Amino acid sequence: MSMLKEFKEFAVKGNVVDMAVGIIIGVAFGKIVSSIVSDVIMPPIGLVIGGIDFSKLSIVLKGIPGDPAAVVIAYGKFIQTVVDFTIVAFVIFMLVKAINTLKRKEEKAAIPPPPAPSKEEALLVEIRDILKEK
Repeated sequence: MSMLKEFKEFAVKGNVVDMAVGIIIGVAFGKIVSSIVSDVIMPPIGLVIGGIDFSKLSIVLKGIPGDPAAVVIAYGKFIQTVVDFTIVAFVIFMLVKAINTLKRKEEKAAIPPPPAPSKEEALLVEIRDILKEK
């Protein structure tokens, strides 16, 4: 089998195409989540905490603060990243929870009620009940 033919089989397999579609949708969903966090969630949080920016917190081990050659432990950037991650994770959790709630409502609406028992089944139930009474 030629290399080109093998590559063609690999590239057009359903799994590869499904993965590509998933990645593209994931990137688009990531933009939505980032927008929700930065444009909707963060402004009220910034207002509540007084606009504190953790990313500027650091400890200078050697050199002058602000000098590019200075040795700095930028623990504030780590704290800001953890806060951002926590907010993003919570927003994603809430979105998934809302989507699951909508799916459950759709599933409940889509499930038809069980069919009524046939005449034979109804008759058998009557006979069973009569036998239980005796």
